[in-house]
Amino acid sequence: MRLTSQLLLLAFVVAFAGCASKKSTPVGDAPSPARPAASGKPIVKPSDQLMGKVVSYNTVGRFAVLNFPVTRMPAVDQTLFLYRDGLKVGEIKITGPQKDDNIVGDLVIGETKAGDEVRDR
Repeated sequence: MRLTSQLLLLAFVVAFAGCASKKSTPVGDAPSPARPAASGKPIVKPSDQLMGKVVSYNTVGRFAVLNFPVTRMPAVDQTLFLYRDGLKVGEIKITGPQKDDNIVGDLVIGETKAGDEVRDR
């Protein structure tokens, strides 16, 4: 009888061991769109933001020479924003001319100096 009760207990443990290891997902914990459930890895996209640097600034003419990646140049008459240390310091309007990866813009509002960042947002 002792052997029978031990076998019964073992059968009970084996039968319910598989059920105990499965985790159920609560109703409110659906996978987020940025993290697909299939791969488990976040989706990383390159930035589509236009970014460049101020190469030089002429205080008398209030224009600046800007440098952008060759693959992504701003359009003529486009207004861009100038940032220094993460703070907006001015706005610049692209006027041209363009040579290679440099283009000229007129300062509309604020101030700038060499090394400032130029962005479209």
